[in-house]
Amino acid sequence: MSARVLVVDDVPANVRLLEARLSAEYFDVMTASNGAQALEICARAECDIILLDVMMPDMDGFEVCRRLKSNPATHFIPVVMVTALDSPADRVRGLEAGADDFLTKPVSDVVLIARVRSLTRLKMMTDELRMRALTSLEIGIQAPESAAVSDTGKSGRVLLVDDRPSSYERLAPVLSTEHAVDVEPDPTQALFHAAEGNYDLMIVSLSLADFDGLRLCSQARSLERTRQLPILALADADDNTRLLRGLEIGVNDYLMRPVDKNELLARARTQIRRRRYTDHLRDNVQNSIEMAITDALTGLHNRRYMESHLATLAEQNVARGKPLAVMILDIDFFKAVNDTYGHDAGDDVLREFATRIRRSIRGIDLACRYGGEEFVIVMPETDLNVAGKVAERVRRAIAAEPFTIEKGARRIEVTISIGLATLERKDEPVADVLKRADVALYRAKHDGRNRVVAAAA
Repeated sequence: MSARVLVVDDVPANVRLLEARLSAEYFDVMTASNGAQALEICARAECDIILLDVMMPDMDGFEVCRRLKSNPATHFIPVVMVTALDSPADRVRGLEAGADDFLTKPVSDVVLIARVRSLTRLKMMTDELRMRALTSLEIGIQAPESAAVSDTGKSGRVLLVDDRPSSYERLAPVLSTEHAVDVEPDPTQALFHAAEGNYDLMIVSLSLADFDGLRLCSQARSLERTRQLPILALADADDNTRLLRGLEIGVNDYLMRPVDKNELLARARTQIRRRRYTDHLRDNVQNSIEMAITDALTGLHNRRYMESHLATLAEQNVARGKPLAVMILDIDFFKAVNDTYGHDAGDDVLREFATRIRRSIRGIDLACRYGGEEFVIVMPETDLNVAGKVAERVRRAIAAEPFTIEKGARRIEVTISIGLATLERKDEPVADVLKRADVALYRAKHDGRNRVVAAAA
């Protein structure tokens, strides 16, 4: 689907001109003649990027932008101010209002389209992350929008790649008023520096003496550790062609020399805010994935993950001609712990139980909470003899030392019963292996508990 561009301008001729330019490049164009209309359209999530005029009656573009960027529902929509205002102070005012770029009329078609494409690509990537993170709200993870709205974009870590002392000696102190800044005058070392430094922004001069700055930008985009690092390019006034190429390969923003100090700070803040927002989105996605497959109380994998992973391990072991063992563990008399000491004490036991399991099994083994006080350990490439030795080690680890409950006020004895089974046939369903291990567990309970019983072959 084509990106949807909202053009906001109170002059019909300007609207028609932009609409024609964008439509020729296959963008879907929407229009609004004032700020109120623009806010309504954005509230309905009907656009991917906004081209916003500044000088409008009733509500100027600065105010429209401030409202969009202060609203968690719309702050992630890129805003490009397109205006006849051309002073550095106007650009800084627009950037401080939250604009992602500030283009001065007349804007060349090439620059306009390149900027729109660059920002819509970024918007679509962010939308993908937001869509994946939606379930985070349902499972209790806080959405990052409120934090993003209040983020000042300051206190970031910035890497400045510039080999001209006359340039970096002027720019670094300016950036240092708001950020921690490292200067790398050797572009051949810059990529290694960027990959190791956990930076929020990399600023690259495109006029390096003996190195192509665009190649450095391209390399940063191809390397996993720097792929998401925002890049701000510094270009000379006659460097438009290379600058446009930079936008195509992934440069996020640019500044033309001579660099205005306030505009430098404003653009740096914009990029750092966006970096933090997308990082929060990625963290939410990762947390939601982990919560979907992890038992919250014990930190072990849950039954859903175990059943899926067990099937995969079984297939792999059969294909390699290797054995596979499954151990089902049950805490003896666990109901009595809850009835006697309360469910908080029961939770203390479960958490400590999971810790001792982790210490007792091998790195290749998979430990899961199967439900209640029942746990499963899957042991790939393991025959019944070795599995029995691991099970005995686990049983002893549980019985050897009392469990602490009630914040250390009391210690109680805990034991477990264990049932073992192995994959017997290549075509045997994993559910049958679990069932045989469960039958063996029942025998261990019946025979007196605190013991390991293996299923009959």
